[in-house]
Amino acid sequence: MASKTCLSKPWNCARLSGVERRNIMPQFSYKARRRTGEVVTGVLDVADRGAALVQIERLGMFPVAVDAAKGGAATPVASDRSGSARRQMSDFLPPTLRAMFHRQKKPKMQELATFTQQLANLLSSGMPLTVALNSMTHLESKGIPSEVSKMLKADVMEGKGLSEAMKKQPLIFSDLYVNMVKAGEHSGALVEVLRRMGDHFERFATVQSKFTSALIYPAFVCATGVWIMVFFLTYMLPKFLSIFEGMKVELPVMTRMLVNISNFFSNKLYLTVMGLVIVATIIVFKRFQSTEHGRRTIDRWKLNAPVFGKVMKLNLYGQFTRTLATLLQNGVPVLTALQISEEVIPNTVIKEAIAKTREEVTDGKTIAQPLARSKVFPQLMVDLVKIGEETGDVPGALSNLADTYESELNIALRVMTNMIEPVLIIVMAAGVGFLLLSVLSAMFAITSNIGGSMGGR
Repeated sequence: MASKTCLSKPWNCARLSGVERRNIMPQFSYKARRRTGEVVTGVLDVADRGAALVQIERLGMFPVAVDAAKGGAATPVASDRSGSARRQMSDFLPPTLRAMFHRQKKPKMQELATFTQQLANLLSSGMPLTVALNSMTHLESKGIPSEVSKMLKADVMEGKGLSEAMKKQPLIFSDLYVNMVKAGEHSGALVEVLRRMGDHFERFATVQSKFTSALIYPAFVCATGVWIMVFFLTYMLPKFLSIFEGMKVELPVMTRMLVNISNFFSNKLYLTVMGLVIVATIIVFKRFQSTEHGRRTIDRWKLNAPVFGKVMKLNLYGQFTRTLATLLQNGVPVLTALQISEEVIPNTVIKEAIAKTREEVTDGKTIAQPLARSKVFPQLMVDLVKIGEETGDVPGALSNLADTYESELNIALRVMTNMIEPVLIIVMAAGVGFLLLSVLSAMFAITSNIGGSMGGR
């Protein structure tokens, strides 16, 4: 066993005795399965649980369980101290803030895609479901804690299905996820369903990252411009005004406007009133947004907004068609697939159109007819869905639509970014030019006044 435990760092083993190594390196007991199916147990002296998993895989085995050995230091003392320090700091927080601090967050699309792909890879290698879930507790899944896999494993070992176990954790696994896993269990193609879901979430994560990246540069430029304006009005301009105050010169109109703006930002009463107005506006907007009429009005405005509206429509159309196609491809019934797609879409206008479509499909009609009647979805979607219904391949038609909308979305994002950049540059140039011209015109007025008085003498 000593030779096996020194595989990870043999140079350390050459210098230290066995007792010294046990005092320095943590010990992990493991249970693994060979490719032949034989179960093997042992103990490893490695830095952490991740290194133990790597060591077991190097030996050509699949890890079943890896736990800190009795008498071995599973974690360094420093980490325990930092953990206790964090616990002590959180104990001082009020109950509400403490609950928010410890509240589990909903995983991101990319994190869910990684978790799904890891589980699919373990199952495709021949692992039983319980063994795969046990291995998932040791694999790094950012955004999804290991306790989730432990609870899934416990429920499966009690005889429940994977979809039933996932349904008990709605914060992690949505109705889309649960229904697709349920369809995979019934059809006997769980691994294939998980791979499709991993690709599905990966595509959505890619679209979201592109959408966010397209807005980063404009937001940075706006923030920089606002900071320059505030710095000039609150710091630089008062110094110039101190020069003008001692001279009896009538300042130009632009300079007087700039002085009034600077006085406004320097007056605490005005700033307080402006802050209260902003807060009141936000409260009124949130109240309006919380009503059904308000949500519908705002969502309709988003869809009809210039430039941004086209990007929003393409994103929502792609999300609807991709979700519906993925559900139908994995054997989910049409009505259930439409209901899940309706819940996934965040826009109220499109959500209501999908609900009306689902109601009419219940009456025995095809999907294309109610889609066209809603007058919300484009004619391209209606035509391709109709062709898919005639050929018996609606999921394939929806997948082609999703690819089309995602491709058009990439182009629309580039166009929007290319349009925003010059507009922001022009606005920034106009603002900076106004500041410079206001100061320079005042200096020219003072210079001409001094020159006139010198000439009069």
